This record gives sequence, structure tokens and C-alpha cells, in this order.
Amino acid sequence: MKKSQLKDILKNLEDDEKYYGDFGKQFLSNSNIGALLTDPLSLHLPQPANPNLVKGAYFHTLVLEPEKLNRYKIIDAKTRNNAEYKALTNPEICLLQHEADMLQALNETLMANETAKGLIQDIDVEYEIPGLQELAGEWWKCKTDIKNNTQGIIVDLKTSGDITRFEQSARNYNYDSQAYIYSSYFKMDFIFLVIDKKTKKIGIFDCSPQFLERGKFKVEEAAEQYRLYYKDQSFDPKNYFISKTL
Repeated sequence: MKKSQLKDILKNLEDDEKYYGDFGKQFLSNSNIGALLTDPLSLHLPQPANPNLVKGAYFHTLVLEPEKLNRYKIIDAKTRNNAEYKALTNPEICLLQHEADMLQALNETLMANETAKGLIQDIDVEYEIPGLQELAGEWWKCKTDIKNNTQGIIVDLKTSGDITRFEQSARNYNYDSQAYIYSSYFKMDFIFLVIDKKTKKIGIFDCSPQFLERGKFKVEEAAEQYRLYYKDQSFDPKNYFISKTL
């Protein structure tokens, strides 16, 4: 890919609508890893609306780009399983007021912690910076939460239902491949800044060489599956089966 073409693509990927829309879907991303490793045929299927994704997006916007919070609709209802909520929102998923209040409390806890605040609001930081690179023979996009140029690190913001189990979550939710993709592109160390949604405990998790190597393996395996299912004209998924010795 020519530098001028790459520059134009990166400019387009700055726009969230293009990054997550049809334009961005021409590239792979870490969010595709799970499907490619478990059910490649589901890669391009529409995903059902998920309240947890809405809450996660709202929290990132609250911490990093609060000027954009007006894009979210907040409903003063106790649950999504009542006629009042459905009448106001159907079919979109909206935040409940108590969820927004909880996320605001998490934000206040982060900003009250000097170390956490320093990672988010340092002298030279950039938010939502896109990247595009070729890994394992395919093009992968990414977009940072925080590029802390002062400290020379990429910071990814996460909430957790149980911070004591975050290491296991990092494996289950492919945070290892995320760290590998991002650190490969930006050539900076990658850390997770995590806050527990219940206890409000804060954790900072860096990435070991083994963690990144595991992420690299997942990217390579996912790219292989992508080529097999979507580029190999001779491949018929109806005849595919797993063959292993137990």
C-alpha cells in the first residue's frame, strides 16, 4: 500500500462512523478475532444490540471525549424490561439513568487517583488515534483509547466486573491479541487501566512478552482462518471438519 493511500485511509478511520461502518469493515480488527477463531462464518453477520457495549462506549466517551456525550440517550427507567422503556427507545438501546450515574462515579474515582489521572491527562496525550498495518498477511485496523506520548505508552481503558479475575478476562476476551496489534503498530508499550464496577478498585496491568506472544499467535491463526473462509475459492465450509488426536 502506498504511503499516500495509507494516509488517506487513516484520515477516514478517524471518523467513528467510517471506522465501525462499511469503510472500516474492509480491514480486520481485534474485535474479529473471537469470530475467526471460533465461528468464521459469523464474521459478517449483524450482531444483536448489547447494553454492555453501549455502557462501555459511554464510559470511554465520558472519560476521553466528554464533549461528545450528547450522542447518547439516557432514559430515567429502572429496567429495560418494561413498557415505559420500550416505548421511549424501541428499537435502539439506551442508557438507564442509574447506569450513567454509576459510570460517572467510576470516572470521578479515576480522576481522583493521581496515577490514573496522569495516564489519561498527561502533558502530551492523544485520544482515539487510528492505525492500519499488515500483520500475518492481512490488513488490521486499530484505534487507541489513549496515546500517552509523555510516558511513551498506549493506555487502554477497561471496566471489570471483578478486577481480581482480570488476568483471566484478558485471555478470554482476546486482550492479548489487542495488545499485540496496538503495540506492533505504535511501537510503544501497552497497558490496561482497569476499574472495578463494583468496588471501584483501580488496576494497571502491563503486558509480558508471553502475553504478547500469545496475542501474536491468535492474530496469525485468525488471519489463516480468514484466508481459508473468505479468500480460498476452492474451500467449501460444508465439507470442513476439525481433526485432532486426543
